[in-house]
Amino acid sequence: MDKPQRMPPIEKEQITVGYMRLSDSAPLIMAREAGFFADVGLDVQLQREVSWANIRDRLVMGDLDAAQMLAPLPMMTSYGAGGIRANLLTGLSLSLNGNAITLSNQIYRDSGISAGITAEHSLQAARKLNSYIAQRNSEQTLTFATVHLFSTHTFLLRAWLRAAGIDPDRDVRILVLPPEQMCDSLARGIIDGYCAGEPWNTLAVLQGIGCVASSGYSIWNNAPEKVLSVTDRWHNANPGTHTRLRLALMRACHALTVPEFRMRAAEIMSSTEYLDLPLKYLQPSLSGDYSFRKGDATQRIENFHLFWDYQACFPWRSHAERLIKLSAETMGKTFAQDMTSSLVQQCYRTDLYRSAARLMEVASPSKDNKPDDSHESDWEFESGIILGADRLLGEH
Repeated sequence: MDKPQRMPPIEKEQITVGYMRLSDSAPLIMAREAGFFADVGLDVQLQREVSWANIRDRLVMGDLDAAQMLAPLPMMTSYGAGGIRANLLTGLSLSLNGNAITLSNQIYRDSGISAGITAEHSLQAARKLNSYIAQRNSEQTLTFATVHLFSTHTFLLRAWLRAAGIDPDRDVRILVLPPEQMCDSLARGIIDGYCAGEPWNTLAVLQGIGCVASSGYSIWNNAPEKVLSVTDRWHNANPGTHTRLRLALMRACHALTVPEFRMRAAEIMSSTEYLDLPLKYLQPSLSGDYSFRKGDATQRIENFHLFWDYQACFPWRSHAERLIKLSAETMGKTFAQDMTSSLVQQCYRTDLYRSAARLMEVASPSKDNKPDDSHESDWEFESGIILGADRLLGEH
């Protein structure tokens, strides 16, 4: 994909963009390393943050111009949930999928789980965990962790538990930890399992700390994961800069469809400047050759990380509506339809994506919504627009 020939005026050339120590930060890092930011006239400093709450707060305070963000957070921050309120928006999704559920070695072994890549494998693993919990009787409640209350990770974990008859609000305890604290907390027995993004599941497996019970994909096919987020005030002051930022990231997302570019990304991200982790922890999820337990043969997961295929960059408003519903459920609330519609329209700016897509001369959906939980394989949304499976475990 070539850089666009026509670009809007630039208001701010030097910007700071926040990211997390995760494999799906690849579009941001490779947009810088491959020169895509420079091609659109941007001098981008990438700022690694330690938690999702921190990255949100620094964006709201103006310390960051833009940030990689959990897909539900623009809406929930605009609503005022989580202790802070500010109007955030996204005009670009950065990835689909990328998560997994990891359990301690003891629970994995004692429950008799045999993990695999299908939804049936995932469901069987959850059912065996349910039996394990029942056998414990009055023993201490199992504790799980996710990376943020309003995250796909939380929704995946809750859906996985519910599918097997485990009540996520009564039968287990769920707390929030930064992604890079998961492995240490599991090793020390502070938690019994977690749902997190890569490479923190692979690290647990290769270090012998835990075993993966289910990939996120087998729970919710092609779930929305990360987005590029800015405040509405920053967007209004820097619309041309924002467009150029999206264009550069779209080129990076497209380039990540090439296996060789992904492996180059893994090598670059492993450096101390970025993720500061051994290459062997980054390669499995980016290559798709994935290990569920140390010593086991790898299994092929084609769509573990999606950055471009299946319109992965389009900020679907139907995704946003589901994310709001799931966020409300975690709070024990129900949002009125007018509140949901207002948040979706304010925060998920499909018009911004389409404006960038036109400049890039790539196809984008003509509609803001798509049917979800309806397809078990690839399907044609519109002429030339192919989307992937979208099933959610336990919903059908």
